[in-house]
Amino acid sequence: VQLQASGGGLVQPGDSLRLSCVASGRISSIANMAWYRQVPGNQREWVATITSTGIRRYGGSVQGRFTITSDFAKKMVWLQMDNLSPEDTGVYYCNGDIRSRAFTPTTNYWGQGTQVTVSS
Repeated sequence: VQLQASGGGLVQPGDSLRLSCVASGRISSIANMAWYRQVPGNQREWVATITSTGIRRYGGSVQGRFTITSDFAKKMVWLQMDNLSPEDTGVYYCNGDIRSRAFTPTTNYWGQGTQVTVSS
Protein backbone atom coordinates (compact mmCIF):
# COMPACT_ATOMS: atom_id res chain seq x y z
CA VAL A 1 0.00 0.00 0.00
CA GLN A 2 1.26 3.46 -0.90
CA LEU A 3 -0.07 6.88 0.02
CA GLN A 4 0.65 9.75 -2.34
CA ALA A 5 0.08 13.29 -1.09
CA SER A 6 0.01 16.34 -3.34
CA GLY A 7 -1.17 19.93 -3.50
CA GLY A 8 1.38 21.73 -1.39
CA GLY A 9 2.93 24.99 -2.39
CA LEU A 10 3.86 28.54 -1.46
CA VAL A 11 0.97 30.80 -0.48
CA GLN A 12 0.46 34.07 1.33
CA PRO A 13 -1.14 34.50 4.76
CA GLY A 14 -4.91 34.34 4.47
CA ASP A 15 -4.83 32.20 1.36
CA SER A 16 -6.32 28.75 0.92
CA LEU A 17 -4.80 25.49 -0.23
CA ARG A 18 -6.22 22.02 -0.83
CA LEU A 19 -4.14 18.92 -0.26
CA SER A 20 -4.98 15.56 -1.77
CA CYS A 21 -3.93 12.04 -0.87
CA VAL A 22 -4.62 8.86 -2.77
CA ALA A 23 -4.02 5.34 -1.52
CA SER A 24 -3.03 2.59 -3.90
CA GLY A 25 -2.04 -1.05 -3.77
CA ARG A 26 -3.77 -3.99 -2.22
CA ILE A 27 -6.59 -2.41 -0.25
CA SER A 28 -9.64 -4.17 1.11
CA SER A 29 -10.93 -1.31 3.22
CA ILE A 30 -9.85 1.89 4.92
CA ALA A 31 -10.65 2.42 8.58
CA ASN A 32 -9.57 6.04 8.76
CA MET A 33 -7.24 8.55 7.20
CA ALA A 34 -5.47 11.51 8.70
CA TRP A 35 -3.19 14.43 8.04
CA TYR A 36 -0.13 15.31 10.09
CA ARG A 37 2.42 18.06 9.66
CA GLN A 38 5.98 18.57 10.72
CA VAL A 39 8.35 21.49 10.94
CA PRO A 40 12.09 20.67 10.94
CA GLY A 41 13.28 20.21 14.49
CA ASN A 42 9.78 19.61 15.83
CA GLN A 43 7.73 16.51 16.41
CA ARG A 44 5.14 15.50 13.88
CA GLU A 45 1.82 17.13 14.77
CA TRP A 46 -1.57 15.59 14.20
CA VAL A 47 -3.85 17.84 12.13
CA ALA A 48 -7.09 16.01 11.34
CA THR A 49 -8.67 12.58 11.04
CA ILE A 50 -11.69 11.22 9.23
CA THR A 51 -13.13 7.77 9.83
CA SER A 52 -14.92 5.42 7.49
CA THR A 53 -18.16 6.42 9.20
CA GLY A 54 -17.55 10.09 8.49
CA ILE A 55 -16.49 11.20 11.94
CA ARG A 56 -14.04 14.10 11.73
CA ARG A 57 -11.66 15.38 14.38
CA TYR A 58 -9.26 18.32 14.27
CA GLY A 59 -6.28 19.56 16.14
CA GLY A 60 -6.92 22.67 18.14
CA SER A 61 -4.71 24.93 16.05
CA VAL A 62 -6.62 24.17 12.83
CA GLN A 63 -10.17 23.81 14.16
CA GLY A 64 -12.50 26.05 12.18
CA ARG A 65 -9.97 26.71 9.41
CA PHE A 66 -9.23 23.26 7.98
CA THR A 67 -11.71 20.72 6.65
CA ILE A 68 -10.95 17.07 6.04
CA THR A 69 -13.06 15.15 3.54
CA SER A 70 -12.79 11.74 1.96
CA ASP A 71 -14.07 9.34 -0.64
CA PHE A 72 -12.92 5.98 0.64
CA ALA A 73 -14.43 4.22 -2.37
CA LYS A 74 -11.91 6.18 -4.45
CA LYS A 75 -9.31 5.74 -1.70
CA MET A 76 -8.85 9.48 -1.41
CA VAL A 77 -8.73 12.10 1.32
CA TRP A 78 -8.46 15.86 1.05
CA LEU A 79 -7.52 18.65 3.41
CA GLN A 80 -9.00 22.04 2.64
CA MET A 81 -6.94 24.67 4.41
CA ASP A 82 -8.37 28.18 4.69
CA ASN A 83 -7.07 31.36 6.25
CA LEU A 84 -3.55 30.02 6.32
CA SER A 85 -0.93 31.57 8.57
CA PRO A 86 2.86 31.25 8.68
CA GLU A 87 2.41 28.89 11.65
CA ASP A 88 0.82 26.40 9.25
CA THR A 89 4.08 26.04 7.35
CA GLY A 90 5.46 22.52 7.30
CA VAL A 91 5.55 19.22 5.51
CA TYR A 92 2.09 17.67 5.47
CA TYR A 93 1.85 13.91 5.62
CA CYS A 94 -1.04 11.67 4.74
CA ASN A 95 -1.64 8.73 7.08
CA GLY A 96 -4.04 5.82 6.93
CA ASP A 97 -5.16 2.73 8.81
CA ILE A 98 -5.75 0.35 5.95
CA ARG A 99 -6.81 -3.24 5.69
CA SER A 100 -5.27 -5.20 2.83
CA ARG A 101 -7.47 -8.23 3.32
CA ALA A 102 -10.96 -8.57 4.70
CA PHE A 103 -11.28 -9.61 8.33
CA THR A 104 -7.66 -8.81 9.15
CA PRO A 105 -6.22 -6.03 11.33
CA THR A 106 -5.39 -2.72 9.78
CA THR A 107 -1.86 -1.54 9.13
CA ASN A 108 -0.79 2.07 9.51
CA TYR A 109 0.78 3.70 6.48
CA TRP A 110 2.45 7.05 5.82
CA GLY A 111 2.74 9.04 2.63
CA GLN A 112 5.84 10.91 1.54
CA GLY A 113 4.71 14.41 2.50
CA THR A 114 4.01 17.61 0.63
CA GLN A 115 5.52 20.98 1.55
CA VAL A 116 3.26 23.87 2.52
CA THR A 117 4.87 27.26 2.97
CA VAL A 118 2.88 30.28 4.11
CA SER A 119 4.84 33.46 3.74
CA SER A 120 4.36 37.03 2.62
